[in-house]
Amino acid sequence: MNTMKIKSMRVIYIQVMMFLIILGTNSANAQLTEYDAMYFQNQYLNNPAMAGLDKGVKFNIGYQRQWDEVPGNPILMNATLEYNSGNRTGLGLNVNSDRAGLINRTRIMGTYAYHLPIGVDQKIHFGLSAGAKFSSIDYAKVEGSLDDIALQNYNQGAIFDGDLGIAYTSRLLTVQASLPQLHNFFYENDNGIKKYADRSTFYSAVSYKILLSNEDENLNIEPLVAFRGVKGYKDILDMGGRFNFPDYKMNISAFYHTNKTVSTAFGISLDDLGIFLAYSKYFGALGAYANNTFECGLSYKM
Repeated sequence: MNTMKIKSMRVIYIQVMMFLIILGTNSANAQLTEYDAMYFQNQYLNNPAMAGLDKGVKFNIGYQRQWDEVPGNPILMNATLEYNSGNRTGLGLNVNSDRAGLINRTRIMGTYAYHLPIGVDQKIHFGLSAGAKFSSIDYAKVEGSLDDIALQNYNQGAIFDGDLGIAYTSRLLTVQASLPQLHNFFYENDNGIKKYADRSTFYSAVSYKILLSNEDENLNIEPLVAFRGVKGYKDILDMGGRFNFPDYKMNISAFYHTNKTVSTAFGISLDDLGIFLAYSKYFGALGAYANNTFECGLSYKM
């Protein structure tokens, strides 16, 4: 009986270790790819200073998954809500969900942003988000004893977290920087799980709109360069841009990322409704374990 019990415990611990390896791999992949929408479509996703830039209410939802269907496919979802009554204050709500295999993670952030005018069409933006993140294991998918202490300890409730951001915008230029997931700066683990390659340490980006038409912003291209820090992996440089066709209410963008990824995106506006589609292709060693991803999003302005 003791021998059978020891073998059973070994099987359970092997499963637990596999769960944690999957979690680490998918966490790193999520941080290396991010949402394509964060560059132009919904910059609030990665910088709280961009919440409530425009007067009124704006709602965004996004969905990202691997192109090929495989068991335990990582699925990322987000929803943001922004509000500005017309003064200098912006409010926001940012909800993210990341599901991979047995692991479910949710992050809920409330945001306060202040947009300070410093000249004609020039502003400095400050933003702070605060909230909580939750991690859990889907016990219905566990093959083994649910009494195992390693499984029980994983679901330990909410962990306080936050984001900090700053930005400068003018009619043509945008410069921004943010520190996402402030919890990572103070703690080495979540729920007893030590983190290595799943830490986003900072985000910065510069974009400049180049007018290609004699008419005011009738046709333009907006190059963007972003620099992302990821603990446990090489820092990532994103280089690309977006072609804007205001007359046709559509845009096309493309990016090259130094983690050997190429992404393309298409956006169109139908009155107050916006539609966003993106596809990312992996090359090099990353493509051996990370399938190509597809992303879609909707936005609505009130």
